[in-house]
Amino acid sequence: MSWRSGSRGVVLTAYHPSGGGGDADAPGGRRSGQYTMNHDHSKKTPDGASFDRSGSQDSLDELSMDDYWKELENIHETRGNNHEERVALVVKEPDEGELEEEWLKEAGLSNLFGESSGDSLESMVFLSTLTRTQKAAVEKRVETVTQTMRKKNKQHQIPDVRDIFRLQNDSKGKVCDGSEPSTVRTSENKNETQDGTKGPKFSLGTDEQKIPLEDMPFSDTDINLEISFAEQAANLKDSSVGKMCKGGGGDTLLPNFRLPKDKTGTTKIGDLAPQDMKKVYSLALIELTALYDILGTEFKQQKAVKIKTKDSGLFGVPLSVLLEQDQKKVPGTKIPLIFQKLIAQIEEATLETEGLLRIPGVATRVKSLCQELEAKFYEGTFNWENVKQHDAASLLKLFIRELPQPLLTVEYLKAFQDVQNLPTKKQQLQALNLLVLLLPEANRDTLKVLLEFLQRVIDHRDKNKMTLKNVAMVMAPNLFTFHGFGSKTIEQSEFVMAAGTANVMRFMIQYQKLLWTIPKFIVNQVRKQNTESQKKEKKDKAMKKLLKKMAYDREKHEKQEKTPNDADVPQGVIRVQAPHLSKVSMAIQLTEELKASDIVARFLSQKSGNVQTLKKEEVFLYEIGGNIGERCLDDNTYMKDLYQLNPNAEWVIKSKQS
Repeated sequence: MSWRSGSRGVVLTAYHPSGGGGDADAPGGRRSGQYTMNHDHSKKTPDGASFDRSGSQDSLDELSMDDYWKELENIHETRGNNHEERVALVVKEPDEGELEEEWLKEAGLSNLFGESSGDSLESMVFLSTLTRTQKAAVEKRVETVTQTMRKKNKQHQIPDVRDIFRLQNDSKGKVCDGSEPSTVRTSENKNETQDGTKGPKFSLGTDEQKIPLEDMPFSDTDINLEISFAEQAANLKDSSVGKMCKGGGGDTLLPNFRLPKDKTGTTKIGDLAPQDMKKVYSLALIELTALYDILGTEFKQQKAVKIKTKDSGLFGVPLSVLLEQDQKKVPGTKIPLIFQKLIAQIEEATLETEGLLRIPGVATRVKSLCQELEAKFYEGTFNWENVKQHDAASLLKLFIRELPQPLLTVEYLKAFQDVQNLPTKKQQLQALNLLVLLLPEANRDTLKVLLEFLQRVIDHRDKNKMTLKNVAMVMAPNLFTFHGFGSKTIEQSEFVMAAGTANVMRFMIQYQKLLWTIPKFIVNQVRKQNTESQKKEKKDKAMKKLLKKMAYDREKHEKQEKTPNDADVPQGVIRVQAPHLSKVSMAIQLTEELKASDIVARFLSQKSGNVQTLKKEEVFLYEIGGNIGERCLDDNTYMKDLYQLNPNAEWVIKSKQS
């Protein structure tokens, strides 16, 4: 039975967070959700139809989509032959404000609301490094959460958005180079601080002022990594420049995007320490949200409810479980062994085989191989000589489709798909760059290996007839079709949906080297955060060092002078240390009339064989610690009153010179 004539649909993308049924009047026909391919062939390629061809779909026509539809048919037949019951992935429908609250948590800003909202010093440091558009994105989500909490009458401290950003607004107009908006500074002096001294050589672009288009020193095909993508979008909005890079045709007509040379070096994923990558994740999430906000595209993370999944095996097993299994066999491996082996098996024959990836393996044979692999792969008894190349390619695609959660993740599958809605190809590439940064490490590493393999297939296109477009058509359904999102449908142009995901696939393959680059403006923001954190840490360390020294000195002198009679200082008595005098420690009874000068005089009156010739005016009593750092006391200080004010202080006699 043809899949097109059946009533059963093939789910194409992710669940739409707003839930509900269809909305045929969704703006622009672009509202994404769960789509099914259950119409007849004539609807797929109607004669004389005029398709909605946005900038991301202009190079495709109904004829070039044939590989896409055939791949969907193969996927449907494969699933039809698999009679095993599958547990559908449940996607939780969010409550009002829940998405924004989750977003703030993901961005590391959960202490801007809730019970911990008072302890937001770290967040203030983080917010101080954000650009204008990034701040707007955060402010928008905080406002939504605030309103939701007030409606629900939650017992939380509800921050005023104006309070959160007051520190940044107070310094409005001041940028890190002290003169021009840092987003456009490219001169040699951009590392100078406001006082003219040399500081770290990085700028952030946090100024409110927009960047004049004529000041941007980059060509249409240069990917500017120094300025926030959202800031660039805000400045290019509604301008003729914003319409660049549209139009197209075959593979050769994709823009030849490139990264300009950076004298400070390009930062790739994997170059930074884990603690800095955590900061990169937060910044990338905020930046992507800001970019989508500026371009008027909805960005909502999906949320999957945890379900029971297989805890062993190969197909239908979570990546994390697979890697845990594999690392027992090959310590340190980051890519599932079965995934690596299937790619190696395909390449072992030759990548020049015509129709590679497009021509499916024999369905019954693929199913049998799948079962045999499950039983024998880890035992090392599976006979790979029996695996034909097209069967191996089908197994590779099956592995991707059978993952309990999509390779592009439940959270971001829709966001990857929605890249097609962005106005220019450069903005689509920028969004993909940020989305790759947001993927979990295991997903990102596996995707990278897949894209590199697909590029090697394309490199043999003269022989295998698999161009970039052909490979994208075949692979898109495998990455964007996901069996676990249920069966609800909404009306949607099938061609627009298919062409859009195929183009996103095409972009990921073509520009994969660019996608694994961490934008310089994000690296600079990480540097700024670290600088501010180090300043705070330095102050803390200095205080700890002082307290440690004081504790050491106290212990040292107590050991020298301590006797069974004065081991415990009674109430109303203080112990005064005088390390440079002949009498190094003394218990002093506090009285209403006792002054600091009296204590000094008492110490100086203690003569010994090693009498130091210090005069009264040369030594002073100091109050150290407790609720103060260090304070030299006036001679007329009444000690009992001071003791009551700072009972935890240490008391030390020393000269000012020391």
